[in-house]
Amino acid sequence: MRTRRLFTALAVASLTAAMAAPVAAHPGQHGPIDGHLLGPGAWGDLQLLGKADLTNTDDLIADVAIDPRTTYAYLANWGRATCDANREDGDPDAGAYVVDMTDLANPKQIGFIPHSQDSRPGEGMQALQVDTKFFNGTMLVMNNEQCGKNGRGGVSLYDVSNPGKPVKLSEHFGDRANLSRGDANDTHSAFAWDTGEKAYVVTTDNFESGGADVDILDITNPKRPRLIREIDVDAEFPNLTQVQLGLTEVFLHDMVVKNIGGHWVLLLSYWDGGYVQLNVDDPANPTLIGDTDFSHPDPQLLESTGAARTAEGNGHQAEFTADNQYFIGTDEDFAPYGATNFSITSGTNAGAYPSVPVPGSAPIVVLDDDKLNGPVVYGGYGCPGSAPIPTPASIPGYEASLQAGEEKVVALQRGPTGDPSAPEPACFPGEKAHEAVLAGWDAVVFVQRHGGTENPPFCGSGGFVDVVVGVCTNHEAYHKMFGTPVSFTYPDGPAIGTVGARIQATAAFDGWGYVHLFSNQADASKKFAELDTFAIPEAMDENYAVGFGDLSVHEVATDPNDSRRAYLSYYAGGMRSLRIQCVSPNNCELVESGGYLAPNGNDFWGVETFTRNGKTYVAGSDRDDGLYLFTTGP
Repeated sequence: MRTRRLFTALAVASLTAAMAAPVAAHPGQHGPIDGHLLGPGAWGDLQLLGKADLTNTDDLIADVAIDPRTTYAYLANWGRATCDANREDGDPDAGAYVVDMTDLANPKQIGFIPHSQDSRPGEGMQALQVDTKFFNGTMLVMNNEQCGKNGRGGVSLYDVSNPGKPVKLSEHFGDRANLSRGDANDTHSAFAWDTGEKAYVVTTDNFESGGADVDILDITNPKRPRLIREIDVDAEFPNLTQVQLGLTEVFLHDMVVKNIGGHWVLLLSYWDGGYVQLNVDDPANPTLIGDTDFSHPDPQLLESTGAARTAEGNGHQAEFTADNQYFIGTDEDFAPYGATNFSITSGTNAGAYPSVPVPGSAPIVVLDDDKLNGPVVYGGYGCPGSAPIPTPASIPGYEASLQAGEEKVVALQRGPTGDPSAPEPACFPGEKAHEAVLAGWDAVVFVQRHGGTENPPFCGSGGFVDVVVGVCTNHEAYHKMFGTPVSFTYPDGPAIGTVGARIQATAAFDGWGYVHLFSNQADASKKFAELDTFAIPEAMDENYAVGFGDLSVHEVATDPNDSRRAYLSYYAGGMRSLRIQCVSPNNCELVESGGYLAPNGNDFWGVETFTRNGKTYVAGSDRDDGLYLFTTGP
């Protein structure tokens, strides 16, 4: 593959006016392709207090949870890119680090809670006090995502009242509708709450993503959780989605539950469906409070660049302010070149087809001529357990047919799901891309799931360990590339190794993920008004689209003691502190007031706030090393 040099002289800008150190590509932590922003350390009203180094492995750590007694922290060990790599190195597949924060300036690891083989916690880490007739103490909640043939899903609960001696209460509980794929359905996130007499946990069901993917369990007796309700929010509460804008990827990603005015409110981050609030006073019978719409055109992109494009959605995570007047949502977007033009350029089916980038893959602009083009070969599903992807050299005449500037391109289907000829487990697109790279391919055209009707198409996201260009197109284009009848029944498509038409794809810059501020007062149509958006400058600057790490926001934590402050984990953008500045209740803006970015860069995933002696502190989890603790200014 021909890629341009990523670290040419770029226009260098400061992170904020308060920062003295320049921003530059950093080839250390993540290698010479991904890079990092470089920072000056702390600035403004956020100051580093202490840190605990837990690993030297990149991308190992995920979420952070804080014991409500504010003495201990728990950090998710997400595991290596593949489960096999963990076992080969003698490391646990995954689990949770236990960190003593008695001395905030010198936090220390005191233990580790291992997960089941091939099961990994990520977003769903939470510690809370629970007091029911069956349990009284501190409970640690962890999600389970499957990684490998022995993977098990569901939610796991631990008694961490004595953090030095955690006790397993239950594990891998959840919807068991897909037992052929594990003990319980894959769970991306989890959030628990205690109502007094009863306790509950809501989880994200990955195996029913886009359907009944909101699962609520009664955990009053944490040793015997039971599923009490599954919700397909889009089906049960119509008119939430903006189909006219192409925002059709509607699934639960994350959620919080809070008691507001005597009512239990579930705030769902519902990706393209926006942010949705349900009343869960009776968790088995939730009712709709309201939801948000994405503004058109994309307000942050328009303000930052002048480009008027459709918003991408990507509602990832949200929290209420301390006074419940507002909530802040984060849109996670790893694809700064989100608008992709894809076409078949040869044969009788030549023409344009819908497409999008695949989050986690390299953007098309890393290629020398800023476009992906070449003849496509069908490679099957491409998972580690699938039929092997052929090498370019094994296909007679293929390499000789390449024209100047063309790449070796393989097409891989999403899945498998329900294909009787492919009983192996489905996998992340990054895992498919890794198999393609090992086979010698330059780029991957991912194909919408068999029978998929999403428009724009969706081919999954994540799991990438290689710098490889990936675009996603729909199922119709897959058949058109290879001249097979458009079909949504099995058997489907050409034989592996079939050479198809030539394709071409280009991309346009539309920025990384950013932050929304919403009023928490729904109008008569049950809509919450968007008041402002926020992004760090580099996230909306095309000069920082490649070579500076992921510049998307990830999570937000609001200040428990100041209803006008919030804190952001911004991946390679560092940790950021925001203030809500209002002229009137419905005329407010988000203003950066401080932050932290290490001289050698950061990769912040999780952020949580907590109180000690009446003062707010901020905890952040860096994927590459461990726990960071910050003190906040006046």
